[in-house]
Amino acid sequence: MTKVKEAIDTLEMDTSNCVGTIDASISPRGTLEMLSQWEVDRLRNMGGSSLYELFRRCALAVLNCDDTTDDASEVYALYADFSIEIEQRARGIKLILKNAPACAFVDGVIMNGVRDHLFAVLRDIVFMSGEPYALADRALTPQTDATGHALGEGDSASRPEANLVFNMLRNAKLLRPRAVPRLVVCWGGHSIDREEYLYCKSVGYQLGLRGLDICTGCGPGAMKGPMKGATIGHAKQRNRDGRYIGISEPGIIAAESPNPIVNQLVIMPDIEKRLEAFVRVGHGIIVFPGGVGTLEEILFLMGTLMDPENRDMEMPVIFTGGGASKQYFQEIDNFLVHTLGEGVRHYYRIIEDDPVAVATAMREGMHRVTVNRRKGRDAYYYNWLLRIPAEMKRHFVVNHESMAALTLSRAISPSELAINLRRAFSGIVAGNVKDYGIQQIRKHGPFQLKGEPEIVQAMDKLLRDFVAHGRMKLGGKTYSPCYEIKS
Repeated sequence: MTKVKEAIDTLEMDTSNCVGTIDASISPRGTLEMLSQWEVDRLRNMGGSSLYELFRRCALAVLNCDDTTDDASEVYALYADFSIEIEQRARGIKLILKNAPACAFVDGVIMNGVRDHLFAVLRDIVFMSGEPYALADRALTPQTDATGHALGEGDSASRPEANLVFNMLRNAKLLRPRAVPRLVVCWGGHSIDREEYLYCKSVGYQLGLRGLDICTGCGPGAMKGPMKGATIGHAKQRNRDGRYIGISEPGIIAAESPNPIVNQLVIMPDIEKRLEAFVRVGHGIIVFPGGVGTLEEILFLMGTLMDPENRDMEMPVIFTGGGASKQYFQEIDNFLVHTLGEGVRHYYRIIEDDPVAVATAMREGMHRVTVNRRKGRDAYYYNWLLRIPAEMKRHFVVNHESMAALTLSRAISPSELAINLRRAFSGIVAGNVKDYGIQQIRKHGPFQLKGEPEIVQAMDKLLRDFVAHGRMKLGGKTYSPCYEIKS
């Protein structure tokens, strides 16, 4: 039995079928079969269209489903000859692929899950391109002021973009009005070891046995493990309606290609919209060990929950790790308390090396969420009453000027510090894996982060631990820091 398990684990990790490329013609399956000629023309490769390039890159990311690199620029260079075109026909549309990654195909036929992801990309890019401001252009060539704020963006509820997260999720048919709370958002690193992956999988299995659904960032590692475990738990309970939701964004998708277990994929315009989508649709959150991206998610969440207007909000949050990674969350806890104050501990619970206890606590939390939503007359499917600070939602465009301008000091309020720390970690994520961030580092050198000595020293210690434990890059690759920390 042990040998059989080892063989299955080996097959799960095998990427040998990803060698080479394939040309193919792909039709949609019961969705997005019609596009207007205007929409088709905007998505065609005419005159160096930035919208086409956004579509091409996101499509390449979902097709490259078994990739083992988290360097977006490496992926784009490897498949520089990949192209995708929309062919308009009387009976609907087809996607014409040239030099597509072979790993998306079995015996020359595209995997059904990958095909669904491909048309989810098309659906979301079409929706973005119809918005009153150029989201697609911003994702490729962001414009910013001196503080890193995206130009032309506002927070007024009267502006169409204020409800963009809701509108995109509704357009993707992800919102289910009559479903009771049972969606667990799982965060964690894409670069984790086998023991940590199996622990994530075990937690997902226990969640699945209890009828809970999974939402992650849709990539590998701690994003795939809970989904894979939940599929087994759902199967044992004969639950044929299990949901495995993946939420990504154009900057990260090539570095964290969606795993084929995802049965509902949504591509949000930027990282802030992605983070908002997680906390709006999720009913509880489990955080596994990870790197800077996981810290960015934690800080977004803590900065939101600490807002006084959310004092009556019910959102169960569990930090958990198993085996050798137990110490990880002690270090995270120390960092959060050191920077945001002792009160931050009120918003999360640490459960070490116990998948059953994690799943049981989350199931109990779902009951509290249900009661809280009824009491507050909030929707089950979308957390309207949760207040996300405007500056936390505002798009932060990463460059050397905006990173150097961040105030990292306890002279500002804990909520403001959480916002700036989130932006600092977001910048490091960009420098590590996002194409535009990698290009900036190559051209101008590491980002400079400055601040109060105790704050930046705490950051430096945490980041050094991430590097030492291989949490910055996949496959144990040598890591060259994209940042320098100065007091």
